[in-house]
Amino acid sequence: MSARFVTLVAGIFFFFAALITQGFLPFFEPSSRTPRVTAVVRTDLGQLKWIHTEATDYTPLQQLGRDVYLREGCWYCHSQYVRPVTGETRRWGPVTESGEFAYDVPHLFGTRRIGPDLMRVGLKFSDEWHLAHFWNPRMLSPDSTMAPYRELFETPEQPVAIVDDGAGNRTLERTQVTEGLFDFASQQQIRLTPNADGLLFVPMLARGKVPVILTPNEEYTGSTVKIAAETQDLEGLVAYVQKLGMNRGKWRDLFEPQQLEVMDATMPRSEEWIAHGKEVYERRCLGCHGVNGDGNGPAATFMFNQRPRSFAAAVFKFRLTKEPLPTDGDLLRTITRGVRGTAMPAWYDLPLNDRLAVIQYIKYVLAVDRSDPEQPYAFFIEEPPGPPLYIGKPPAASQPIVDRGKEVWQVAKCWECHGMTGKGDGEKAAGLKDDLGFGVVPADLTSGQFKSGAAVEDIFRTMTTGMSGTPMPSYRDSLPEEDRWALSYYVLALSAYKDPLTLQPLTISDTDRAALNDLTLEADSPAKAYIPGADPAAEASEPGEGNGRSVTGKQDTAQGG
Repeated sequence: MSARFVTLVAGIFFFFAALITQGFLPFFEPSSRTPRVTAVVRTDLGQLKWIHTEATDYTPLQQLGRDVYLREGCWYCHSQYVRPVTGETRRWGPVTESGEFAYDVPHLFGTRRIGPDLMRVGLKFSDEWHLAHFWNPRMLSPDSTMAPYRELFETPEQPVAIVDDGAGNRTLERTQVTEGLFDFASQQQIRLTPNADGLLFVPMLARGKVPVILTPNEEYTGSTVKIAAETQDLEGLVAYVQKLGMNRGKWRDLFEPQQLEVMDATMPRSEEWIAHGKEVYERRCLGCHGVNGDGNGPAATFMFNQRPRSFAAAVFKFRLTKEPLPTDGDLLRTITRGVRGTAMPAWYDLPLNDRLAVIQYIKYVLAVDRSDPEQPYAFFIEEPPGPPLYIGKPPAASQPIVDRGKEVWQVAKCWECHGMTGKGDGEKAAGLKDDLGFGVVPADLTSGQFKSGAAVEDIFRTMTTGMSGTPMPSYRDSLPEEDRWALSYYVLALSAYKDPLTLQPLTISDTDRAALNDLTLEADSPAKAYIPGADPAAEASEPGEGNGRSVTGKQDTAQGG
């Protein structure tokens, strides 16, 4: 018997084995169609706990996106399955559960992984990042093998002229194309900024509004733009991708690789490290932040809601210093964790040396005022960061502290920007701008997408230092420490028991809510997930399930997650 014959027989056997196990068994095995999953919820006291719940079906828009995903062959290269091994879970997130595929017929597990696994991609990036990615993946990652999907955009052949609207603003010329995209008679404006090459992204949000071309720092000086407009197919595809993994709730807030906490990681200036940092920057950061670090990279036009940070003025939002400049540790924390809710991804899988090197490049090459070419002003040399501020151990969570935080919310007038319920719809929200003249949207705190981190210490840090370059002030001098802690707990409570994707309240009984709010309840892993409706004191018939101990009980599951 030849080796060729054995190989042929084995190949045929494994082909049919895969066909049966992945193609037929999921239709007949009951456990493969259960909607039961475990998900992370935030409690009223700011804790994150696992709970048994049910996966939710796709919305019509998400289902449209799934159809597009299938039609365009995305599943050829991307898998949707996190295997139960250490490397998998540290890279992607929690192991997938059968309930996550309850509404997937056919399933899209995938095996090739030419591209990244997508089972945990939901809310890892902002919608804007995905839009730029579909236009040209290599704008964001030069090494990407993914093809551009520009056919999903509406791309008129003829450039459109930029004209004066007669009221001091610049807008687009009214043509058959632009009148199909905008409503020039509307009282609502949409501010859009072309990239340096004259590409102008038009989101679905712009339909029914009048366009205003905003270039406060001469981001584009041309007289015409080339339009790339979002379509319904593209909107649906992004919605589908954002859904992936979100049946597991706020799991990312417990994801160890994104919980780096470091006070400092100082490295002496090194020309060799700066040179390496430039290489890293050009491969990983240039697409958004631009060649010169001015926040006007080729992908920036897609980020109409939150522009990429400009390093040129050395203004950084996230730090633990009294002075404006952050330490290397602050920058390392931001790069590693990413900035939730924005196009800035987490770079925890980038080698540590690469992250440290790009910090050197940002500090000593990009964060330099070159308005006077003969005397450039290097901020990190002329005014180095001061010592980090000390953040002590937070007080124990309690309802009185949350109630006190609600009072501080009123006294500090947080509602003026963030709204009475924290949804970012305060009376001053519409007119806010950042230091570069772009509009700033106050955070919707009910989403739980906290830019600087999801722990109470992260919120406290933001309350203490503010966010440089934005209207968010520091409360270090105006509020005592105990009030800042109380306010931080209250901010966390605003996203309690909310679906992180839809932002809708989870359906959960008062009894289960009270049980989850119990600080002594251990539910820090899927194996210890709380079971709604079960008696936490009950003895188990099956080991390793629920409520911090082995229990059985009725699965009166909460919706969402």
